[in-house]
Amino acid sequence: MDKGSERLLARRRGDQDVTKAPNGHVWLVGAGPGDPGLITVAGLHALRRADVVVHDRLASPELLAEAPPDALLVDAGKAAGDHTLSQEEICALLVEHGLAGRRVVRLKGGDPYVFGRGGEEAMSLAAAGVPCTVVPGITSAIGGLSRAGIPVTHRGVATSFAVVTGHEDPTKPASGVDLEQLACSVDTIVVLMGASRLQEIARALIAGGRPPSTPAAVVQWAATPDQRTVTATLDGIAAAANEAGLGAPALFVVGDVAGLQPQLDPRSLAPLAGLRVLVTRTRQQASTLVSALRAEGAYPIELPAIQLEERVDDAELDRTLGQLREGCYAWVVFTSANAVDRYIDLLAKRGADARVFAPTRVCAVGPATADALRRRGLIADLVPPSAVGESVVEALLDAGAASSSGSVLLPRAEGARETIPEELAKRGVHVDELTLYLAAPPSSPPAAQLERVRGGGIDVVTFTSSSTVRNLVEVLGGDIEPLRAATIASIGPQTSDAVRAAGLVPDIEAQEHTVHGLLDALREHFWRARIEGEAR
Repeated sequence: MDKGSERLLARRRGDQDVTKAPNGHVWLVGAGPGDPGLITVAGLHALRRADVVVHDRLASPELLAEAPPDALLVDAGKAAGDHTLSQEEICALLVEHGLAGRRVVRLKGGDPYVFGRGGEEAMSLAAAGVPCTVVPGITSAIGGLSRAGIPVTHRGVATSFAVVTGHEDPTKPASGVDLEQLACSVDTIVVLMGASRLQEIARALIAGGRPPSTPAAVVQWAATPDQRTVTATLDGIAAAANEAGLGAPALFVVGDVAGLQPQLDPRSLAPLAGLRVLVTRTRQQASTLVSALRAEGAYPIELPAIQLEERVDDAELDRTLGQLREGCYAWVVFTSANAVDRYIDLLAKRGADARVFAPTRVCAVGPATADALRRRGLIADLVPPSAVGESVVEALLDAGAASSSGSVLLPRAEGARETIPEELAKRGVHVDELTLYLAAPPSSPPAAQLERVRGGGIDVVTFTSSSTVRNLVEVLGGDIEPLRAATIASIGPQTSDAVRAAGLVPDIEAQEHTVHGLLDALREHFWRARIEGEAR
């Protein structure tokens, strides 16, 4: 541990004998090049068990959300000329929490040992007797370039590469990177942290014998929704990057592999790659869609437009539960997974479980609702072919709901469509509606995501229910202009009606009214658009 760290630690701990403090553990975790999905399994495991997370400025908010709710989050971000904490303060902080017996994750962009100063931190911990584990990450020098469509090696093009820093320690007496000597020593040269010195670096490489016509590229905000790439020749790359307004953080790559970028651009390889897709489902429900989008190279932007607020009347709940126990209902109809989970949780609080449904048949509106029932130990007796009210009514009537002596129980959200109870009532079927919750707009939507939407930084907006449409419009204060330039994707006809009512046009409507159906519709739409664009 360096002298500065020792002094800072002494100030923080006073005269306490640190050698007698209980041992904690520090994990130096590489978070990858930007996309939160690129962290390793081991890194994510450590993060989810952390008591303290000391993170860089580039750490994804989605990754920080993986830490336990009560974990202490410490911003140790460092940008050029603007250090929240100095390196010696960071080392001292890790030692302090480690000696206090805490599980500490030092979350670093890329890989801890690739210009991440992880070695210094590990040495400080070792000197202080704090156990430390290094969890490698995908360095941006490789992973970030891959996301831009630039491989560092390619058969017949490049068989070697070097990674150097463009921002060295200003206290060093001389530069440790001899760019002129490096110029012709390897096929591919990757420069990290060199955005402010592009012209200077290019001139040094040309002076060292690299042809001015060598392909080059600059990738800003690699592997994030804000990724931008500029390609040019070595002698023109600085001007091209400047004209495009590219700055730090950026990767600078020189070599024939940069000339492959147009062919290997991820957006030309997969229909959803590179798209910034707004996901408006509740945070609890969003994971399936988010994971599927990320697996296809898209950038999911989570802005939950629904916050479930309990709206149940206890007396009415108890009355209908009594009716259910006595077998008075011929059918219980669930119209959403939220209704399933809310209702069964409420029953559990009253000492009831799946056995109360024994004399009653269960209808699930849509495969997702049927899956929710299955997870709670119930198998739906009926899943209508279409997840719309009219189809539900027709399926129930075909199943004998009108001729049955029992009633229908409909536990659902406040403000839901009246099609099912009204149409069943017309056929002489008695329906007990039980309001469980209100799908309200979020009380505090994530500021960064909201600002991105308002700034027009979204390519696709996905809506999975009518309430997500209405609530997003409310969250935006009624200003739908930022959404007009985006592709609007709806999960089904009722949601599409809500989109039109909001003054927008649904560009995509899923044929199968599920998240997987919505994803299929997105793939088909953008694949077709690409084919048609190439045909022109």
